[in-house]
Amino acid sequence: MQMLTKFESKSNRVKGIAFHPKRPWILASLHNGCIQLWDYRMGTLLERFDEHDGPVRGIASHPTQPLFVSGGDDYKIKVWNYKTRKCLFTLNGHLDYVRTVFFHHEYPWILSASDDQTIRIWNWQSRNCIAILTGHNHYVMCAQFHPKEDLVVSASLDQTVRIWDISGLRKKNAAPSSMTLEDSLHRSAATQADIFGSTDAIVKYVLEGHDRGVNWATFHPTLPLIVSAGDDRQIKLWRMNESKAWEVDTCRGHFNNVSAALFHPRQELIISDAEDKTIRVWDMSKRTLVQTFRREHDRFWVLTAHPELNLFAAGHDNGLIVFKLERERPAYAVHQNNLFYIKDKYLRVFDFANASDVSVLSVRKIGGQYVHPRSLSYNPAERAVIITTPTDGGTFDLFHLPKDFSGEPREVSTDGKRGAGNSAIFIARNRFAVLDKTRQQIEIRDLSNATTKSVKPPATVNEIFSAGSSNLLLLSTPTSVILYDIQQRQTVAEINTPPVKYIVWSSDHSQVALLSKHTITIANKTLEQSCLIHETIRIKSGAWDDAGIFVYSTLNHIKYALPQGDNGIIRTLDQPVYLTKVKGKNVHCLDRDSKTRIISIDPTEYRFKLSLIKRNYDEVLQIIRNSNLVGQAIIAYLQKKGYPEIALHFVRDDKTRFDLALECGNIEVALETAKAMDRDDCWNKLGAEALRQGNHMVVEMAYQRVKNFDRLSFLYLVTGNVEKLRKMLKIAELRNDNMSRFHNSLFLGDVEERVRLLKEVGQLPLAYLTARSHGLMEEAESILASTGLTTDDISDLPATGQLLKPPMPIIRQHDSNWPLLTVSRSFFDSAFTNTDSNPLAAPLALAEGIDDIGGDWGGDDDFGLNVDVEKVDDQRIGGEVVEEGSGWDIDVDLNVQLDKEIAKELANGAQGEFIPPTSGTNESELWVHNSPLAADHVAAGSFETAMQLLNRQVGAVNFEPLKSHFLKTFQATRTYLPCNVSLPPLVYHIRRNPEETETRRMLPVLPYNFQTIISVQLQEAYRTTTAAKFQEATIQFRNIIHSILLIAVSKKSEIDEVFTILYENN
Repeated sequence: MQMLTKFESKSNRVKGIAFHPKRPWILASLHNGCIQLWDYRMGTLLERFDEHDGPVRGIASHPTQPLFVSGGDDYKIKVWNYKTRKCLFTLNGHLDYVRTVFFHHEYPWILSASDDQTIRIWNWQSRNCIAILTGHNHYVMCAQFHPKEDLVVSASLDQTVRIWDISGLRKKNAAPSSMTLEDSLHRSAATQADIFGSTDAIVKYVLEGHDRGVNWATFHPTLPLIVSAGDDRQIKLWRMNESKAWEVDTCRGHFNNVSAALFHPRQELIISDAEDKTIRVWDMSKRTLVQTFRREHDRFWVLTAHPELNLFAAGHDNGLIVFKLERERPAYAVHQNNLFYIKDKYLRVFDFANASDVSVLSVRKIGGQYVHPRSLSYNPAERAVIITTPTDGGTFDLFHLPKDFSGEPREVSTDGKRGAGNSAIFIARNRFAVLDKTRQQIEIRDLSNATTKSVKPPATVNEIFSAGSSNLLLLSTPTSVILYDIQQRQTVAEINTPPVKYIVWSSDHSQVALLSKHTITIANKTLEQSCLIHETIRIKSGAWDDAGIFVYSTLNHIKYALPQGDNGIIRTLDQPVYLTKVKGKNVHCLDRDSKTRIISIDPTEYRFKLSLIKRNYDEVLQIIRNSNLVGQAIIAYLQKKGYPEIALHFVRDDKTRFDLALECGNIEVALETAKAMDRDDCWNKLGAEALRQGNHMVVEMAYQRVKNFDRLSFLYLVTGNVEKLRKMLKIAELRNDNMSRFHNSLFLGDVEERVRLLKEVGQLPLAYLTARSHGLMEEAESILASTGLTTDDISDLPATGQLLKPPMPIIRQHDSNWPLLTVSRSFFDSAFTNTDSNPLAAPLALAEGIDDIGGDWGGDDDFGLNVDVEKVDDQRIGGEVVEEGSGWDIDVDLNVQLDKEIAKELANGAQGEFIPPTSGTNESELWVHNSPLAADHVAAGSFETAMQLLNRQVGAVNFEPLKSHFLKTFQATRTYLPCNVSLPPLVYHIRRNPEETETRRMLPVLPYNFQTIISVQLQEAYRTTTAAKFQEATIQFRNIIHSILLIAVSKKSEIDEVFTILYENN
């Protein structure tokens, strides 16, 4: 038996603790007056409650309502609601410290014990005291309801335990109903008795036997037993019947006051804690000590059990600890369609195909006291199992199963088939491996349990697992998992992981999942890691789906992991389960009671993601059409993985559709949604994306919608649309925007307009200078005359004035969009879009959608003019043009004209499809195809193929010394000609046969040649050697050898001479 700590908190002294019956919460009342609410599963503090004055000694959670009750040294009992995080009310009445408080399991009652020597029962609905139990003559340390009967047990420092009958109280406070004559007479007699004394709660038994004060007493959940703990360091077991109660036995062993004791809810055990800093476990039938768990510095003050789960909690001087006394994970093994597992001391076999479940073997006689097995290994060839238990530091038992699983399970005999070991697994049909952690030894045994070989592992090993092949083992060390060959006694592979507790192989043994406490490492059979997944809460188990997806369970969820590392939640769990098999929409598992369960899941999400990763678009499309795969998580995943065009088909929200359309460059959908939303920020984003794609017609529409006149004028300038630029000039004049008017006249080179504007704004000197500089002499004289000056009064005029006019674009694109490459529709666009087969259908549809470009010149009187212009919808092509609004009308109705022109341009632009020139073959690729020499491959930039050639031809392995030669060769074969600053330079390839015109014979020039090496480099190396500069000479000779690898020779004599040089200098 071992204490498995699930949660531990650090705080002030804990005097009271209570589990929530459903949620993973625990309440702790502290000696400093604070109440803490912890999530013991996540290890987080959820809430604090600070309204008591002084220590809080009693705490209890209601079994069904969101309530808890507390009692403290301020004599008060407070009822709280954890949802509102407030104290609902306070019950006053006790005259001294309140020691314990408990809720009744059925009635709205609270039971409290106090140092005022009374026990009180309160109705928390009516908020009053309904009974006072008197009789103890010292502090009452504890009082609890019986879990089923109308009884109360109390413990007091008067050295007694009292049993109280509260059936009268129950009948008195029960809801009225039809009564028999006997009931009526009984109630009448009870009313008469109230004159002389209460009969609501009477003492049924007084249990005397403790030599000092009693600190705790509680009922057994099902049997007529009571356990009590006292300052005499003893734990007493009592039995009762209808007429009497008596002491059964005493458990001795604590060395200080025993604070609390309780019955194990599921086993014949008693658990106690004491001020001697220990928690002790006792055998209830033998009344002997089973186990002691000791802390060095913490005295224990309180102990409680979870009402439903196999959990306990104890409060001590520095916090609390939540623990359990045994592993609840069932021992199981899966082979093909069979699940072998142990339940209720029997080995059972569950058939996944027909759901049959039979017992085949009784394992109750394993060892002395039965301990839940830790692991199970199955050998299908010999129909044998190995069961490993933690008894005596680790024990394994080998069993042979019957040939027929039907019939009664047989008892087993383990003569000669038991041994010591922490882990035992089959590694072949007639051998199994056993790990002895103490000696760090792996023993190989045959089926007769005889040791055939002993192996010393290469590192400290905690667990051993099957590697799916004979002679191979997976060894789990504190920092890694080792693939170990037992026959060769050597490490085959190793992967770094946190300590691995379990492994799960895929059905074909091509992948393995290594499960640690908080991580999952997925690798192939040679331990090459595919991904690493981290979880914040504990990972419990896992199984592989048929499609190669790993499905695993945590304390709270069933989750999935894709091969490249993406993971997600499939469903939540009320309690942890252990997955055994995943088949379609069903997950087979075992719960903590070793019951087989089938949980239905929806695999749509992870199959959809797997299909995306594998680019199985047919299945993706089928899933989209046949399932309700929606949600922000899916959309975000598609965006993250680069599939915004698929996400676009899921979304109906205009804002999200607009963002997705921009991301995937779908101007049509973006334009459609921008129209629906009609927001300036959307039009600005659409304009920016359309400008990036060269769709200046949509840019024009976006600028018009947001009234961005400056950018619109510049757009007309760069596209050479002089006619619309002149209209922009007229619009600026109508808007009284002098700066825009000046800019447009500047773009147009319209000097007369600039002079006119400068005169209107009173800038006569500038108007005169502009007119005079540009040869408008009559206008200049007129301006001069209006000021009363003559030419004699003007001096120092510049004589080199020139017309300031921007150059017009050589290629004017205002009548069509910039040429774009024709891109075929994606698989999903074709699948989701039912358009006409006409290739012009999509562009024409766009043109029809943009036929209101220019329409937003109108609208409301946005420019402060008395202009009455109708909305865009009334001004579309073919509509009747409104003649009012003369502020816009200067010989042309600008709105309708722009509408017509842009729509016409779009339609015309759609008819001429741009066909780009076909790109030729890069000369570097020709060099790679034309030559088997590594030097030519290096010159082409194909370093990888060059290395492969050198490896095959000369056995080269380390290419680091050749790096500088590679780069020099590559750079020497190219020249670069700078062009426009916004464009990359032109690259010209240099050939060693420039006269060659046939592409199959073109080869690059090489910086290293045979003659230079012989006549220059080699001679220089000889001279250095003669001068006794051996270190420098070594470098030169090595450089010659490296250079020879990257030369090209044309004669056999040169080849022979190269070999001669190499052999002479080797």
